[in-house]
Amino acid sequence: MSGRVKGIGLLSGGLDSILAVKVLQEQDLEILGITFATPFFQAEPGIRAAHTAGIPVRAVDITEEFLHMLRKPRYGYGSQMNPCIDCHALMLRRAGRIMEEEKGDFLFTGEVLGQRPMSQRRDSLKSVENLSGYGGLVLRPLSAKLLDPTRVEQEGLVDRERLLNIHGRSRKRQVELAEHYDIQDYPQPGGGCMLTKEGFVRKLRELMSLYPDASGREVEMLKHGRHFYLPGDILFMVGRNLRDNEKLEALCSSEDVLLRVPDYPSPVGIMIRPPSLQEKSLSLAARVLIAYSDAPSKNSIRVAWTHKEKQNVLTADGMTKEESQKLMIA
Repeated sequence: MSGRVKGIGLLSGGLDSILAVKVLQEQDLEILGITFATPFFQAEPGIRAAHTAGIPVRAVDITEEFLHMLRKPRYGYGSQMNPCIDCHALMLRRAGRIMEEEKGDFLFTGEVLGQRPMSQRRDSLKSVENLSGYGGLVLRPLSAKLLDPTRVEQEGLVDRERLLNIHGRSRKRQVELAEHYDIQDYPQPGGGCMLTKEGFVRKLRELMSLYPDASGREVEMLKHGRHFYLPGDILFMVGRNLRDNEKLEALCSSEDVLLRVPDYPSPVGIMIRPPSLQEKSLSLAARVLIAYSDAPSKNSIRVAWTHKEKQNVLTADGMTKEESQKLMIA
């Protein structure tokens, strides 16, 4: 490693994180970007931001840690199920471990004081920092002059006078800086996290209620198909199209039950880890699946199902899509 001061930056993929890198690059610092992945947000935007900023980047999957935190965040949720303060603290904690491994000197983010009502208030920024375990080492270059000096500023590793004092929700200063640094291709601000989306959150709450130990695999399945609640506390998914079918089948485990209608064009149906294989539940799942296949709705239809690599067949009568929608999770 070189003798230069090294900063480890969290890259969300937005303009602010790119600008934070650019501001620090003017001080001839060594910069490494970190971007995170979970089922709720992906690493690709951060990777693109690192490319735009011209720095190396490392993508880290934090799914299991994130799900553990999500079940009971210390600082609660935002408008939906978004635990913004705890989420940011978790990211800083993981980035801090990388900082220690890389013998880095500080962490930084693109956060702007006052830009977001929950996570970017002065007290929230301090809470995130303290919860991360890296108090005094988290630099916010875009708003640094409005915040207490960090340890790296006090020690002269970073020149505080060359940092910025951006505040609030206006994007005027950021747009001006983008022009200054000739940054032309950057995303507009918006909610990239699925935990802010009401429809998805309804399904997630149902999943976590039925399966308190739900894994990242099962959360990923929520993004695909139609979802039904079956008696016996069973979540049943039916593909909407070829892409859904491929995704659901790829995510299906041996603990799940995979259903198909073999004699007619049909989507894939998956019962998520049923607590027991009761004939009533299997028959109901089969009837729902038939409703979305090309099978005649009134005749007895064969439905093949697989569980723990054992293949079976049952016969069920179809139901109408209108009847099936009474079981659908909106």
